[in-house]
Amino acid sequence: MSYPTKVVTTVAPEALMAVVRMAALGVPGVMRLAEVVGGVNRVFRRGQEGIRLRVEDQQVEVDLYLILDGNRNLRELSRNVQQQVARAIQELVGMEVSGIHIHIEDVEYPAA
Repeated sequence: MSYPTKVVTTVAPEALMAVVRMAALGVPGVMRLAEVVGGVNRVFRRGQEGIRLRVEDQQVEVDLYLILDGNRNLRELSRNVQQQVARAIQELVGMEVSGIHIHIEDVEYPAA
């Protein structure tokens, strides 16, 4: 049996956003996604609540708008989110990451 020499896989922007969303929300200390303010969704610039993506030359740049747990070290938590989202994009989607930008929109203090 022979296989084609060139195989093309297309990932829908919605699927890429789902991967980003699940990776970010899976990090302990991320309370929820915040609203993305301004901007217009375009063909290669998509966004939804808490996520804005840009895809150029098979590289993904992500802006995440987050509400974080105020009882945690926000800098460390942000780095952890960046690492987990980058790993998810690279391992699950197979795309390179050109940048992950964390925007802390608010903090919450969960009830004890």
